[in-house]
Amino acid sequence: MRAWRFYEFGDMRLDEVPMPVARPGHVLAQILCIQPSVTEAQLAFGVPTLAFERIKRRLETEAPVQLFGHEYCARIVEIGEGVTRFRVGDRVAARAKLPCGQCPLCTDGRSHLCRKGPIIGFQLPGCFSEYAMLPEIALTLLDDRISDSEGACLQSLSDSVAAVETAGMHIGDSVAIFGQGSMGLECMQIARASGAGHIIAVDVRDEACAMARELGADNVINAAQDDPVAAIQDLTGGNGADVVFECAGGSPKQGLAGVKTLMQAIDAVRSGGTLVGVSWFGASITFPVDLARERSLRYVFPDISTLAHLEHTVHLVSTGRVRLKPTITHVLHGIEKVPEAFEITANKGKYKAINPAQVMIWQ
Repeated sequence: MRAWRFYEFGDMRLDEVPMPVARPGHVLAQILCIQPSVTEAQLAFGVPTLAFERIKRRLETEAPVQLFGHEYCARIVEIGEGVTRFRVGDRVAARAKLPCGQCPLCTDGRSHLCRKGPIIGFQLPGCFSEYAMLPEIALTLLDDRISDSEGACLQSLSDSVAAVETAGMHIGDSVAIFGQGSMGLECMQIARASGAGHIIAVDVRDEACAMARELGADNVINAAQDDPVAAIQDLTGGNGADVVFECAGGSPKQGLAGVKTLMQAIDAVRSGGTLVGVSWFGASITFPVDLARERSLRYVFPDISTLAHLEHTVHLVSTGRVRLKPTITHVLHGIEKVPEAFEITANKGKYKAINPAQVMIWQ
């Protein structure tokens, strides 16, 4: 089969590799649609972010290596021994992070909380390939009402479900979301479906602001034109939002906001409120701890997304409670287009993309 392999940062090649064989507890699946995550798109070009040092070591010691590719929709073509939840022909999506099966959490029946297991596309072979061997424990069955393109978005959506759950939001809470990329728009829609009251979206791109408005934000602030902190304070009677999601931070080399939106989010959340850190920064940052302590802020990070979260995304999308289709702005055709998808995803502002660019591997 054909699969994309990395030889070094910025050097990916479409190679012929052996077809994987379905091991016990696994399925062999045909990759239908796949997209690079924003994190993967940064790593592919050597931009420091989550797991940078681990990926760097793998490239130095194992290249060429089949990296990345954990956001996909696939169709099962072969069932391994012991697989009971799926059959040939089923369409599936997957969670990326798997339990290790050996740590105290796993042996104590709480494997869904394990953080020591491998990640598809990082420690395990990624799915920028025609076929992949996938563990049954990672997969969920797709509803017929969900397209292949939408199915490829469900892993990211499951992380957003976990982020909203971690926020501990109350019915009627005012919510502000900095950053209207895929996860910001997902958090916004899930918060609305979970009972949020006043929802305020913030971005600097006209197309992202327009998308937030289309998908249900009550107010949309273009931070390139207006002070978002002052606007949020004004919209909340001077209190600040009860819950703020920071989804815009990261490397300015690829159009992200650095730490600027994190500092704005701190000023935009009410005293005693909750700030949810969704972004990855790729390095240590300076954080005003005393200010957060003085204002009794809760700075929390999304819990690990579980199979239950992934299964819930199927319900959210199939019933129309979360809309993904409008956010899918760039769909490419053919496995040869994978590098172009990385380029678009790494520079979404330049290409006016909302969701990561997708590649339809099989038509």
